Amino acid sequence: MSPVNIMWIVFGVLISVMLVIDLSLNRKSQKISLKKAATWTVVWMLLALLFDLAIYQMMGPQKALEFLTGYLIEQSLSVDNLFVFIMIFTVFGVKGELQARVLKWGIIGAVVLRLSFIMAGSALLREFQWLFYIFGALLIYTAWKMAFGGDEEIEPDKNPLVRLARRFLPMTKRIRGDWFFTRRLGIWMASPLFMVLLVVESSDLVFALDSIPAIFAITLDPFIIFSSNLFAIMGLRSLFFLLSNIMGMFAYLKFGISFILAFVGLKMILMMLGIHVPIGLSLAVIAVTLTVSVLASVMLRKPENGEALETA
Repeated sequence: MSPVNIMWIVFGVLISVMLVIDLSLNRKSQKISLKKAATWTVVWMLLALLFDLAIYQMMGPQKALEFLTGYLIEQSLSVDNLFVFIMIFTVFGVKGELQARVLKWGIIGAVVLRLSFIMAGSALLREFQWLFYIFGALLIYTAWKMAFGGDEEIEPDKNPLVRLARRFLPMTKRIRGDWFFTRRLGIWMASPLFMVLLVVESSDLVFALDSIPAIFAITLDPFIIFSSNLFAIMGLRSLFFLLSNIMGMFAYLKFGISFILAFVGLKMILMMLGIHVPIGLSLAVIAVTLTVSVLASVMLRKPENGEALETA
């Protein structure tokens, strides 16, 4: 059996076991505490590093570097997802305990969607290499829009999936309980919570259009792309509850993520022109950018009114 096949099996078993443990420990809809969120965030990051070590042993240092770089890209881009998720939950008035339920099923849906995207994208890029120009330009445009385009408002009524669901599904007026569907008077009815799930899924679909092309600049290996994506996605729910209360502290992180997108987009275009940026250099640029943007956010953060009064 080849090393790649062995790693696919290890990856499948590891993710399946962790998913069962996660679902078993979080059956009830309840808000995840800060301590629990921090613990699970560290667990997923350590698992990713240990898995990268296994890749190093089985597939060599080049593949290990590709995984680590891809993981850092997906992890940094997933942070931007959190800003959108917070806006979605605010618009719909979804409380903390229900946010965990929506994110749990939203992440499971994201895994299926991204696997389809990765397989299709890898096949297309191997067959039509000129697509690297398009993906590179798309990433650079997205970076500019993210940095200077301003924040877009969430408008559920304009979401195509929500409009389609409302056309065919009877719906209750308010969120009652943690269910997505219920049967009343012999009729299946959807909860507004199901609409929230649809908006979360559709927003992740949009983010996948940015994040997956970004990792194609690092490697075309479906195993590396999917495993690094999945490790970042699986830790997203705990990361959400860890960072949701301190998002305001990272004002410059958005610009750091934008720079990473632009760098990766430029790397894709240069690659087509015969100029290859080493994986080690890409990893260093991404790591330094994230570090600088976080430090700048903390050191240059403007004090809030309460803090200003306390120091006055």
